[in-house]
Amino acid sequence: MRDQTEDMVLALPGVVLLAAAFVFPILQMFSLSVVHAPGGAWTIEHFARFLSDGYFLGVAWRTIWLSFAITVIAAIVGFPFAYIMARVGPTLRLWLIILVILPLMTSVVVRTFGWMVLLGRGGLIPFTLWKMGLVGRNFTLMQTETAIVIGMVQVLLPFMTLSVLGVVMKIDRRLEEAARTMGCGFLATMRAVVLPLATPGIVAGSLLVFTLSISSFITPSLLGGVRLPVLAGSIYESATKTLEWNFAAAQSIVLLIGVLAVLVPYIKLTGRRHG
Repeated sequence: MRDQTEDMVLALPGVVLLAAAFVFPILQMFSLSVVHAPGGAWTIEHFARFLSDGYFLGVAWRTIWLSFAITVIAAIVGFPFAYIMARVGPTLRLWLIILVILPLMTSVVVRTFGWMVLLGRGGLIPFTLWKMGLVGRNFTLMQTETAIVIGMVQVLLPFMTLSVLGVVMKIDRRLEEAARTMGCGFLATMRAVVLPLATPGIVAGSLLVFTLSISSFITPSLLGGVRLPVLAGSIYESATKTLEWNFAAAQSIVLLIGVLAVLVPYIKLTGRRHG
């Protein structure tokens, strides 16, 4: 009993900080979302407006779909890269880690403007595709979902790669050698040994990438433009341009509930299967 009391006392500052930094703002946002601005009465009209408007439902679906695509592509690219980093020598691994971390030291806005130059009309990528005869001369990737996915994957790939790297580094290489001795090829070894053991890292990276991408605002807004709004951009518009703070809070609560509805079952399923 005394040990439990001491643990509670030690944990109290962290609990207070957590409540002040996260719980209290969420509760305040929820109260703002259910208040009718003119009279201050409680109402659910802001949620009803969101759920009954096809435009906002389309924005929500686009946000979820893009976040899912970004997460899958980041996992497909990040896992092989993390495996290579884990299996090379210490010096080369250090330089590869620096290469992965280096983009995080540059502003997201700067990197996004760089993608705007590369993907825009006359940019390097459309120009190369035009020279290869795959697209027309005035082809552009700007203001497309493809541009958003490319930009967001580049921004969030380090989170996936480093999450997987930490797990793959702990996998005993003798397990792979044993699988190869038993007749497994490289791909079979990856599928039967490495991938199952690396699942916790993939899960952690997927959670980071999905939550960061679904709440991202700058990169989707610049690469997608007004033609392809996402939910974070819609919240920003409501809070700063139309000054509908109550509706912006309602959209934020919907976004939070949507994220929890996806992440909680995902965590439970993967935790049950992989510990």
